Amino acid sequence: MNESQLAINTIRVLSAEAIEKAKSGHPGLPLGSAPIAYTLFADHLRFNPKNPSFDNRDRFVLSAGHGSMLDYALLHIFGYDVSMEDIRHFRQLDSRTPGHPEYGHTPGIETSTGPLGQGIANAVGMAIAETRLAAEFNREGFPIVDHYTYALCGDGCMMEGIEYEAASLAGTLKLGKLIVFYDKNNITIEGDTDTAFTEDVGKRHEAQGWQVIYVQDGNDTKAVSRAVSRAKREKNKPSLIICRTQIGFGSPKAGSASVHGAPLGEEGIKGLRENLGYDYPPFTLPAEVAKIAPRYRRRGTVLERKWKDLFDAYGRAYPELAERYRLYMSGKLPDLLSEKDLFVFDKPDATRNTSYAVLNKLSDLIPNLVGGSADLAPSNKSLMKNKAYYSPACREGSNFHFGIREHAMAAICNGISLHGGLRVYCATFFVFSDYMKNAMRLSALMKQNVVYILTHDSIGVGEDGPTHQPVEQLVGLRTIPGMKVFRPADGKETAYAWISALTDEGPTCLVLTRQNLPQYETSGEGALRGGYILVDSEKEKPDAILLASGSEVELAVNARKLLKEKGIDVRVVSVPCAELFDRQPEAYREKVLPSDVRARVAVEMGSPDSWYRYVGLDGKTIAMTTFGASAPFRDLLVKFGFTAERVADETEKLLSKNA
Repeated sequence: MNESQLAINTIRVLSAEAIEKAKSGHPGLPLGSAPIAYTLFADHLRFNPKNPSFDNRDRFVLSAGHGSMLDYALLHIFGYDVSMEDIRHFRQLDSRTPGHPEYGHTPGIETSTGPLGQGIANAVGMAIAETRLAAEFNREGFPIVDHYTYALCGDGCMMEGIEYEAASLAGTLKLGKLIVFYDKNNITIEGDTDTAFTEDVGKRHEAQGWQVIYVQDGNDTKAVSRAVSRAKREKNKPSLIICRTQIGFGSPKAGSASVHGAPLGEEGIKGLRENLGYDYPPFTLPAEVAKIAPRYRRRGTVLERKWKDLFDAYGRAYPELAERYRLYMSGKLPDLLSEKDLFVFDKPDATRNTSYAVLNKLSDLIPNLVGGSADLAPSNKSLMKNKAYYSPACREGSNFHFGIREHAMAAICNGISLHGGLRVYCATFFVFSDYMKNAMRLSALMKQNVVYILTHDSIGVGEDGPTHQPVEQLVGLRTIPGMKVFRPADGKETAYAWISALTDEGPTCLVLTRQNLPQYETSGEGALRGGYILVDSEKEKPDAILLASGSEVELAVNARKLLKEKGIDVRVVSVPCAELFDRQPEAYREKVLPSDVRARVAVEMGSPDSWYRYVGLDGKTIAMTTFGASAPFRDLLVKFGFTAERVADETEKLLSKNA
């Protein structure tokens, strides 16, 4: 048995052993696709195991993340900092080998995958980022940004709608350095794919603008390697390499649905070893395979050194470009708080418009800011006016046409962010964030600094009716750990929301109005704290506290005036970002919301569930508990009780009740 075949069988056995020890996992994919992945790593992938974040590395994404042991076995064999002890602790608490690959947790993992189809969309984003940066920085003789993006998908990925969306855009954009392996074994958890999936995936991708290459036997490593070489020669189309494999290859359960997601059992492991002719102790590397890691560490070190030598020469030839490249890759930003022009607003305006003004000022300050909308840029106000659109003919463009592909758009932006070097945003109507939710959740899980512009934020949408009027989306996004949801009340709060979004860790949603709002004497420090006293009571202890976000702050301010006429003195607290407010020291939160003022009314045109922790058992929420309706938005405000008079009346009732 030659070194390559022995290494492939080692990947198979290690995967099966780790899954058996954990008593859970998915052996089917690692057993079937080990030759594909090994061939890619051994013959084509450019990487440095000693520095997994080497700038000009090729990216490899295991989109079928349930096959994570394939990743971990590869990383171990090729010299990454993934030990045999890590593999022995597969799927265990605090191990570095979790059940699905997690970015930032295991060296060499480029993105968190698991929800099928996300990985291929992430890979599209990485490939876009590579072309965008290459267009800006590469010069003749200096291919500073020059790498491929690879992904490995299964039948499940190919069934997901997000894959259709992402593949369609990748073909349109002619991403020639994107190469996707399709591990075609025709088996899912429920059995043969013929029960639900009979389309010709190759023809679909050809129609979407891909080169499609067929490998009849996924165990034929020479054919796999030739397919990769052919894919690399195609410069104007992404490539799909369809490899026919057998799920669970070598095991007694090979070819069956039962091998997809369950351990083989002791007898199954024994049968696997016998069928592969593999006679080595459990959880060990054969001596011949152990030689691979040092070899690829040396190779990786040489690859990175050559690139650094090239970059040093580039720096001498193009010092300004080199410095800009370093700045982009560092993620550093200018001092945005010192840019006074960002905060100048002097007339009532919709926050989608004030966001547009801020975005265009930021685009001059942050040249690597890129983004776009799901075909809604004129409505979302998400276009950078002085920037070109990215396209096959204009790779240096900073505005993106994502098309009407919300789910893929969000996941592609995760890929752009993960690649490094670019700051990214995307935009759609707030109600359509439901299409994006899974990718948004992964933005938070991976702590990626993606900015989501979500306009038309409430029943204020008006005539388009309940299908387009978000009600439950605010509370849904606020429950995602690590996601910031900003709903600004005016232009200044919008500017501070953008600054927070760009300078803080993790993703941010900017939830913006269609209708005009007044401008206030906004506290910048308060906005960056997520909540603050906008208008205070004249009393040391206010009679009540009115809390609101976004457009409803205006209702609270006007209700305060009505209450003042009746001798009731209240405090108005703007809460543009509850997540930031909750991070503040207890002393600050107590100053804004003193615990001895229990008469509190919160008003927001969404689900009330976000507000109970602030108003308590004695408070009141004025919110939406039904869907909206189709009518001019001012009529809807009256119909659903979002008026200053209603806020004032409910406050009076609350004070009477608690008297």
